[in-house]
Amino acid sequence: MRRVIVLGSTGSIGTQTLDVISRHRDKFHVQALGAGGSRIPLLAEQAATFNVPIVGVADESAVNDFHQQWNDRFAHLPEPQIIAGERAMTELAGSGSGVSIDSSDVVVNGITGSVGLLPTLAALHSGATLALANKESLVVGGSLVSEAMTWPGQIVPVDSEHSAIAQALRSGRHCKGLTSPIVDGTSEVSRIILTASGGPFRGKKRHELANVTPQQALNHPTWSMGPVVTINSSTLMNKGLELIEAAYLFDVAPENIVPVVHPQSMIHSMVEFQDGSTIAQASDPDMRLPIALGISWPDRLDRVVAPHSWDALSAWTFEPLDHEVFPAVKLAQQAISTSSLHPAVLNAANEECVGAFLAGKLPYLGIVDTVKQVLETLSVPAERTVESVLDTEKRARTLAHKIMAQHSR
Repeated sequence: MRRVIVLGSTGSIGTQTLDVISRHRDKFHVQALGAGGSRIPLLAEQAATFNVPIVGVADESAVNDFHQQWNDRFAHLPEPQIIAGERAMTELAGSGSGVSIDSSDVVVNGITGSVGLLPTLAALHSGATLALANKESLVVGGSLVSEAMTWPGQIVPVDSEHSAIAQALRSGRHCKGLTSPIVDGTSEVSRIILTASGGPFRGKKRHELANVTPQQALNHPTWSMGPVVTINSSTLMNKGLELIEAAYLFDVAPENIVPVVHPQSMIHSMVEFQDGSTIAQASDPDMRLPIALGISWPDRLDRVVAPHSWDALSAWTFEPLDHEVFPAVKLAQQAISTSSLHPAVLNAANEECVGAFLAGKLPYLGIVDTVKQVLETLSVPAERTVESVLDTEKRARTLAHKIMAQHSR
């Protein structure tokens, strides 16, 4: 039985992870749960349902609410130990909480944003398998993540695109990257084809997006995700971040990662090999599939989702990405090509801009326009360390707010 720690348990990835585990209780035991603290009633319910001994809450002010919820609803059960504060997720991931962790255990990092970097590093240092849904860890951390690995293949990607790539790579020889346990030999991989749904504004012209509201941008056509990821999907910044993540995960040059719009979201990504063959992973769009594989890798669970109805009439289409309307992917390519720290600048500025847009303080087109200004203005140090990453992020966020203030005048 695998023991699992779920970080971001009340978010989209976390709730779906626990849904998968609930139907495979004979294979998994939930060791600990971690969450920000905005959905305490749900966190308490999760802890009670899975009889979790330790719970982490990033927001210390939410601890009293957790105690109240437990006393009101679950007083018949022993209350879990609570770890609170901004380092709570890192302590859970790295066994600083007193939870024993070894290589047979899995830490699911379902946290949104670059705050997931330190928990990712802690999980890798602990020796556990890391089921990584927090793409920002690699976007921001890059080589810091690879250097923290304690054994080859320790990271299992949970993003649907990167899970698809990892599965397709099993069809050929690829001895590079963080996901492969093979450490010698040559690669047969030519390119990675990174599919994108195109989001809710596929086919629109730039001028048609000037007055987009948060409600419109949150209406994704195929996926149900958290608000930040959904907004990123609408601007295609999510695809830019995924391109950077794929470059680090699979050790493929950014210019050999090709984004393609596939509105049906049935093919989740493809790997093209040197002989001209392309291997694709296809399934109905449901995050429980890559999550299940992430916590059970390299084995597959049964009864995760219903298979696709292949005998039903359907059509799949592919089209080029419109970089003029959606310049975020080009910005991501620019960032990873400029320096090891520029992806952190890109991500930090984008997080601030998305937050401002959702709060009604920035127009939709101002998100990527502001990120572009920050990326092209901010200077960064030559060396990437945890300290330099955190400092660079802080300065990028500050500059983003200055630029946004200028736009609002």
